[in-house]
Amino acid sequence: MQSSSASTDTFVIRSPETADEWEAYYTLRYRILRQPWGAPLGSERDEREHLAVHRIALDAGTGHIVGCGRIHQRDDGSAQIRFMAVADDYRGRGIGSLLLESLEQWAKQQSITHIVLYARTTAVRFYLQHGYRVLERAHTLYNAIEHVLMEKRLV
Repeated sequence: MQSSSASTDTFVIRSPETADEWEAYYTLRYRILRQPWGAPLGSERDEREHLAVHRIALDAGTGHIVGCGRIHQRDDGSAQIRFMAVADDYRGRGIGSLLLESLEQWAKQQSITHIVLYARTTAVRFYLQHGYRVLERAHTLYNAIEHVLMEKRLV
């Protein structure tokens, strides 16, 4: 997989590289996206992990992984973003935007013109601000987390 790097004064966005980074990456995904609802360890992964492009946000000062996201190409030629998460004490600092930009850049490099994602209703405003549009209501995860299907056309 291709690794790309983007940075700000405080955060570096790139693919996980070491075994420790991969472990921290999956731990963050689990802690933010699954553990609060009592989901089992392992539910933060799916059958497309090996096909996906993964990104982490590193705090340049501490080296800790504070955000993550993933994208994979779908059978229809579009791409899907999944497992976007930012550590609670790092939210509101632009990390989600940096991760999203990196994932979208990968899609553009692959000549993908259409990205879809299932956003938690609490994240819809974030994705709208980045040019996504709501298509329809989707599933409810763990009988508690409502999702909507969103898309963005890349130009």
